Amino acid sequence: MNNVRRITFREALREALSEEMRRDENVIMLGEDIGEYGGGFRVTEGMIDEFGSGRILETPISETAFTGMATGAAITGMRPVVEYMFSDFMGVCFDQIMNEAAKVHYIYNGNYSVPMVIRSASGAGTGAAAQHSQSLENMYCHVPGLKVVMPSTPYDAKGLMKTAIRDNDPVIFLEDKLLYDTEGEVPEAEYTIPLGVADLKKKGRDITLITYGRMTGMCLEAAEMLKVKEGIEAAVLDLRSLLPLDRDAIIASVAETGRALIVHEAVKFAGFGAEILSTIMESRAFYKLKSPVRRLGAAFCPVPSAKKLEENVFPTPFSITDAAAELIKGV
Repeated sequence: MNNVRRITFREALREALSEEMRRDENVIMLGEDIGEYGGGFRVTEGMIDEFGSGRILETPISETAFTGMATGAAITGMRPVVEYMFSDFMGVCFDQIMNEAAKVHYIYNGNYSVPMVIRSASGAGTGAAAQHSQSLENMYCHVPGLKVVMPSTPYDAKGLMKTAIRDNDPVIFLEDKLLYDTEGEVPEAEYTIPLGVADLKKKGRDITLITYGRMTGMCLEAAEMLKVKEGIEAAVLDLRSLLPLDRDAIIASVAETGRALIVHEAVKFAGFGAEILSTIMESRAFYKLKSPVRRLGAAFCPVPSAKKLEENVFPTPFSITDAAAELIKGV
């Protein structure tokens, strides 16, 4: 029997990492405080006891250095998993990510690959302020050669992490920090989830809420509010991975409901929602639209540390509900 447990997002990630390290001795981990301390968000807690300091590599505070080291290790046959405490820190080593890891397979005519995962805590909600609260996924989606993953549940986190580690391309794996303590059902048996396959978390006939990461839970909450308050049946489509993007799932759902509201935690201006919107507008779904497609995202400002100010920057179940209802009513 395939036993299913309720575990946290954090525990699901730890299981995926540990299982892949047992499965393949070439999988190693690099990052700051990932050993004895257990990682900035305790994802790697206890792993050094099983795998030792030869595979759980504590690094100096230099993301540029250990990202370059991981890229070289991947080229020579290892499968490194790099941890940045906060995704904001990717900025200091973007040259290694964008110009090296992402390009090696292409510039060497396919003779070399970079099977590397860069995982990091993303998003706001903890009062960590402007330099530790950003959602920067759109930056990586603009770079050919990278893959970008952003799960919303423990089940998806485990299955997608295992797939990412086995992938032969560099994968940016973003973990919304407010999801680490959330619980969900995860089977004990082995499973993986392919990249580029969205998940329809909730069916609906009136509007499609397209989202990913932490906003998936908010969209599901908004969908329940819409049903109770307005009698509106909203579908919730969780993209799960942004690169590759499941365009077929987006088009199919919007063609069925005739309306789309795109929701993400990242800044709305030039955010990933614009790519989703263009996918709809350039497809057969355009001819099925009953109202314009709308986007909800963060305000175009640095993230404040004060809780009340921070809350006003991002979409909420209430703002999602209001926007969806306005689309239905043609406001």
